[in-house]
This record gives sequence, C-alpha cells and structure tokens, in this order.
Amino acid sequence: MSIDEKDKFELIKYRLIEAKDTIEDVQLLITNDRLRASINRIYYGMFYSLLALGLKFDFEASKHKQLIGWFNKNFIHEGLIDKKYGKIINKALNRRTKGDYDSYVEFEREIVVEMFDEMKDFIHEIEDFINRK
Repeated sequence: MSIDEKDKFELIKYRLIEAKDTIEDVQLLITNDRLRASINRIYYGMFYSLLALGLKFDFEASKHKQLIGWFNKNFIHEGLIDKKYGKIINKALNRRTKGDYDSYVEFEREIVVEMFDEMKDFIHEIEDFINRK
C-alpha cells in the first residue's frame, strides 16, 4: 500500500469515526431537549459518512449538494444502495438548512427521534458499503 493509499484509508476511517461520534452528540442533545441542534448534528453525521464514501471512490466536492447529488446519481439511481437512503439524506439536508437559517423554527421530538434512528441506519449502511468494496 502506497503512502497515498494509506493516507486515504486513514482519512476514510477518520470520517467514519467522526460520523459515529456524532451519534453520541445527538443522543446528548435529544436528552437535553436541544432538538434544533439535534437536526444539525443528525445531518452532519450522515454527511461525514458520505465524505468517507467519496474518498473511497476518489470523489471530492466543495459543496454539500454536490456530494449528495453524486451519491444519488452513482449509488441510489444505480441501485447499489437502497433508495430510502437517498430520501433520508435529502430530508435531513432540507431540515438542517431550515433549522440553521430560518427564523423561529422548532422541531417536534418525535420527528427528531425518527431522524436519529434514520441517521444511525444511514451511517451503518454507508460504512457497510465502504467495507464491502
């Protein structure tokens, strides 16, 4: 394994750890009724796992929508990953954007808990996919 490949492997590993660490952050936020902040971290946990996927397949993007578009085109539309994961990440992006930039936004606990479960499933699916390839 060349130095570059070793570095790439380490960065993929780091991004997956970062995604999993975010799960713990979200649990703390939900426990403390920080629901809007939870939505932000739910999205970023999934985003970190997509960064790992991009690294695995030599794709880099400077914008979130570029990365998600690449994911949807190359993995969801090609049938390599179940289409429900495309819906999960798109919904999370939309809610995160709303929570971060709109005024007076509140999220119901039930919605946040459902998204948290989806986040854990999403991260697990992406990590499994990376490890299978």
